[in-house]
Amino acid sequence: MDGEVRRNDDRGRYELVLDGEVAGIADFVMVDDVMVLPHTVIAADRRGRGLGDVLVAGVLADASRRGNAVDPRCWFVREYLDRHPEAAEVSY
Repeated sequence: MDGEVRRNDDRGRYELVLDGEVAGIADFVMVDDVMVLPHTVIAADRRGRGLGDVLVAGVLADASRRGNAVDPRCWFVREYLDRHPEAAEVSY
């Protein structure tokens, strides 16, 4: 599956872009060096394909590259971290 997770600072979110369209978003707020993740959503017509995992993996990888801890307030992000303990190193 070809897709790009990109950070959109102007909108305070990460975007999962597929075929030139935003297929999902993960909102974020920076509090010092902590990235608070309150909400994620995948477009209704794209759900059930594992795109949420692609989005969250991209967000966490970027947070790690930037040296940010993550505060996973979104239930989906928390569940992802439970399923992927190797990614939990960035959680707050």
